[in-house]
Amino acid sequence: MDFTHDQIEDVFSGKNNKTLRETITHRRYKALAQVCEASYEQHLDSPLGEVLRQLKSSGGPFYKQFLNPYGDLAYSTFSIADPSALAARGVYTYYVGDVLKYVGRCKDSMKKRVNQGYGKIHPKNCFRDGQATNCHLNALITAATSDVTLWLCRMDSDGEIEAVESQFIQRYLPPWNIQRR
Repeated sequence: MDFTHDQIEDVFSGKNNKTLRETITHRRYKALAQVCEASYEQHLDSPLGEVLRQLKSSGGPFYKQFLNPYGDLAYSTFSIADPSALAARGVYTYYVGDVLKYVGRCKDSMKKRVNQGYGKIHPKNCFRDGQATNCHLNALITAATSDVTLWLCRMDSDGEIEAVESQFIQRYLPPWNIQRR
């Protein structure tokens, strides 16, 4: 894999397609509406990412209420460099050194799974309704970039992909697999 070695922080602050007011009308954020309207009235019509960046810089933890548990970590950008692997499907594993850390399945393409998913965190992924797994895995890989390897076992059958992934997770209990144990 190719890595950038720069750590990227405050990715969530790039989500500026909605205002704070628009966001708190969504069902996942509705519980935050009362606090926002009472304490942050002057920011209601400002872009969400900018508001959250300001709240973070002021030292208060309230901004984290909008984010998934992994939404405010340091990330990096990484991708699969081998063009022959981009269209591949199957079961993949991440190792740090010689220790298995994560087992995953890919039923579409590794390009989509890694290069456009885990390998590049988009601001929306950082939020409650985003892809928490992308943030979580990217942050773990970022912390261990100097020694991370990705292995892929190519498979064509969706059923086989699911079965093998499940068997690997149950057998090896990789520490980065937190949802499928």
